Amino acid sequence: LAVPMDATTSGTPTIQYHNIPDQPITAIIASPLPTFQRQQRHCFGDSTPGEFPLSANPSIVLHVLTTCNLDPQDLAKLEASATMLFLFDLTCLLQATCSFFRQPANFAPDLDLSLSELAALDMCQKRAIFKPMTTEQRQDLKRRCGGSWKLVLRYLMAGEACCRREKSQAIAGPGHSIAVTSKGIVYSFGSNSSGQLGHGTTEEESRPRPIRTLQGIRIIQATAGAGRTMLVSDSGKVYAFGKDSFGEAEYGVQGSKTVTSPQLVESLKNIFVVQAAIGNFFTAVLSREGRVYTFSWGSDGKLGHHTDQSDVEPRPLLGALEDIPVVQIAAGYCYLLCLACQPSGMSVYSVGCGLGGKLGHGSRTDEKYPRLIEQFGLLNLQPMVVAAGAWHAAVVGRDGRVCTWGWGRYGCLGHGNDECESAPKVVEALNNVKAVHVATGDYTTFVVSNDGDVYSFGCGESASLGHNAVGNDEQGNRHANVLSPELVTSLKQINERVVQISLTNSIYWNAHTFALTESGKLYAFGAGDKGQLGIELVANQTERGNPERVEIDLG
Repeated sequence: LAVPMDATTSGTPTIQYHNIPDQPITAIIASPLPTFQRQQRHCFGDSTPGEFPLSANPSIVLHVLTTCNLDPQDLAKLEASATMLFLFDLTCLLQATCSFFRQPANFAPDLDLSLSELAALDMCQKRAIFKPMTTEQRQDLKRRCGGSWKLVLRYLMAGEACCRREKSQAIAGPGHSIAVTSKGIVYSFGSNSSGQLGHGTTEEESRPRPIRTLQGIRIIQATAGAGRTMLVSDSGKVYAFGKDSFGEAEYGVQGSKTVTSPQLVESLKNIFVVQAAIGNFFTAVLSREGRVYTFSWGSDGKLGHHTDQSDVEPRPLLGALEDIPVVQIAAGYCYLLCLACQPSGMSVYSVGCGLGGKLGHGSRTDEKYPRLIEQFGLLNLQPMVVAAGAWHAAVVGRDGRVCTWGWGRYGCLGHGNDECESAPKVVEALNNVKAVHVATGDYTTFVVSNDGDVYSFGCGESASLGHNAVGNDEQGNRHANVLSPELVTSLKQINERVVQISLTNSIYWNAHTFALTESGKLYAFGAGDKGQLGIELVANQTERGNPERVEIDLG
């Protein structure tokens, strides 16, 4: 049953946030319970209530709703369904009418909230970024999300799903790498000419090394650019090190000062940040409330504000997204993608340089303000994850479809050719794959399926696609470009379920790739000339064609 999502009954077509089959809530909670006897009892209507009527035990029902971690759409269905089977006290199944879940529950802190709204609020309060919010801040977030705690919960869960927030993650930066454990400990390795490893020196590191000065600070998200690194803590603080510039660092024109240890970004101290993204000529951050701020690259109005390139003050991204919460940002070469969460569903906005059609609007014109990519509506696709490569972009939909667009050089769009696409186009070769994650780099794309299989396509330079058969040292094979998605069999052979791929997103550095498994193991392949793979290379070797385990446990 699909119901409209508004301030009272949240719902779009069910969005799956958990690793469980996409099925109706009735199918999930009405699973066979062989050790218990099923009984049907009623709490409303003409029938005589059973000995444990739901209406007499709302606190227990609330506890079950909260601990079952139902997603917001299923909570909405409890209010909207005519009848609903519900697991109660783990001993029987009860039949309840929608009025029980829709009427005020008379519980603190708000006596007028229904049980499903209270359950959503309780689950929001478990989130690290929600806990420290004041009552006023929470109400403001509720208003921005559409007036329902179920909508707020959907917003928080969407951000967690697409950004691995508060989970382990690996970042394959330009020449250097960052790894964050599930406990928020940060390791860095690779090139360090600008102090971008954060160890207080400018010496390269070929093995993962923890950043000691961050002891006691839990990091929940990391991003890396050419010569610089940014980290976001669970308290919303941002730390930066490397080239001392929030603008372009590729050419060495800016960032002449180096910062070799993590430094708090003072200009962001009044903004609770949950994600940072480093693009070319600009940096963007996302606040807890879903507001986007950018640094630099505003002198000609490309980002909707006017500053000079040395300006380190965050400027709000003006235009269509001022009152729409954003759950994820992705930065590429002179452009920014924003995944927005609205009561009507998820959507993608783009802003910046339109060269190559990478903004997705069917043209190659620039956009000074965020503009909705309308093609997803025509494709009937609900975007769940966005990725911005240097010159191309990709999205994974709720139904597992993958769309790509932009400059198709080397086959990085996966459509079997190297042509440009100025609007999102479904990758037909992946029709039989249900994707859950996508990563893009410099003319390279990786897709992770729901069963952990990995597909890659695009530029094969530096052996970063992973298509190198075991024992095959033929350079021509490992460096071949791939025009359509191919299964990365070398990752299949590690017998681990892959949950995240990260690859270098810079047109000036040889690329390397990380594959993170569900158990927290990290595998690396591609260019390793600066130690960025975190593994030892033999004499005269500059890259690895096959995934090799990095000796670090991120679980």
